[in-house]
Amino acid sequence: MEAKYWVRMTDKFMSGWGKAEGKTNVLVIECDNEQQVEQIMQAARTRSEMKRVTLCINRPAERRGVHVSRKHYSDMSGMWTRQPGA
Repeated sequence: MEAKYWVRMTDKFMSGWGKAEGKTNVLVIECDNEQQVEQIMQAARTRSEMKRVTLCINRPAERRGVHVSRKHYSDMSGMWTRQPGA
């Protein structure tokens, strides 16, 4: 099933080495509904290494100089999916 929303963020910690050597590492998390989007965006904004957290309504395109790590909401756990205030 194709996701309805994508949360895109630049991962400063993972950029420049490993699979992203010489590139910017971008994490894209596919979400099926607005509640998942809110949880992921709120979690990403609490992490100092995540920059430019944005919501996309179309699947983000691949670009030169960027390594994209793609995950689905169901792949995430811990602080990424914890209910606010929990």
